[in-house]
Amino acid sequence: MTTLTKKVLNLSRLLKNVDNHTKRLSSHFNYYPDIEKSIEGETSKMNMMQAINNAMDITLKNDPSAMLFGEDVGFGGVFRCSLGLQEKYGKDRVFNTPLCEQGIAGFGIGLATAGATAIAEIQFADYIFPAFDQLVNEAAKYRYRSGGQFDCGGLTVRAPCGAVGHGGLYHSQSPEAYFAHAAGLKVVVPRGPNAAKGLLLACLQERDPCIFLEPKILYRSAAEDVPVDSFTLPIGKAQVLKEGDAATLIGWGTQVHVLLEVAQMAQEQLGANCEVIDLMSILPWDQDTVFNSVKKTGRCLIAHEAPLTCGFGAELAASIQEECFLQLEAPVRRAAGWDAPFPHVFEPLYLPSRARCLDDLTQLLRY
Repeated sequence: MTTLTKKVLNLSRLLKNVDNHTKRLSSHFNYYPDIEKSIEGETSKMNMMQAINNAMDITLKNDPSAMLFGEDVGFGGVFRCSLGLQEKYGKDRVFNTPLCEQGIAGFGIGLATAGATAIAEIQFADYIFPAFDQLVNEAAKYRYRSGGQFDCGGLTVRAPCGAVGHGGLYHSQSPEAYFAHAAGLKVVVPRGPNAAKGLLLACLQERDPCIFLEPKILYRSAAEDVPVDSFTLPIGKAQVLKEGDAATLIGWGTQVHVLLEVAQMAQEQLGANCEVIDLMSILPWDQDTVFNSVKKTGRCLIAHEAPLTCGFGAELAASIQEECFLQLEAPVRRAAGWDAPFPHVFEPLYLPSRARCLDDLTQLLRY
């Protein structure tokens, strides 16, 4: 068997695993699917890509003003999230744009200001920065600067974010903290298919502009039983995925699955029953759920892929230490990406892996 044939066979096995919704061979985490139903009724097996497609399909069907646009969305997008929607709703409502993120955001603001529902896709979150001025100086401030006369609340900007195993410095970044500083925006990060559909539909109905960051490694990581009907999950409300009393573990997106595994390892290796919270919304974030949990456990570990310095974990840590100081048994700890450009071959060393998080948690419990 030739070397080339071996490589092709290995690649086909990897693709088969991805298509069957099993764990990716390149993943730094094990996927923990949602077990509880979001709503009662008929469900269908969907991965996160399909759930996002389904949410946009429902919106385009029920809202004649809705439009979906971005680079290559006409043929489904690079991650296929808009697959089949142009054929279903026409080129006037689902269409490609020039390679100009600032223009995509500006066009979306104009549509939303005119009363339409604008679904803008930035092909990779790493390239959202040319649109940063439009989003934080125009979209976020439109209602305020007009004294409430106008708004662009019908705008939702979708962007694939985070580590994917081979993205390197231009296709792996997590920019949520940049937007958390912009009053007027809402920032959301789902952990899987159910959360993605419920949160995206909530964003599309929200009357403030939303940044919807999609951890791209989760698109085909696993499937869940997702309700077929339309449903929403509340923006600004965290979910307690595992209850415990030894420490509070907080994450969002892919990192939630890392922390769920860390909690399992802590139970087996340390005898510690940890509580795990999916923050879900970065802006606004659920202070009540976080504070109540930390007051109960007395210890807190926050983990995110973005760099440590000024990552959103810093805001959480500062707020927790202000509100829960008398109940804390140890300083709040953060496990995060390093203060460096996102590497390619050294990605496993950059990410806050289960080993790093467990080490931080061990030190936290022994403080």
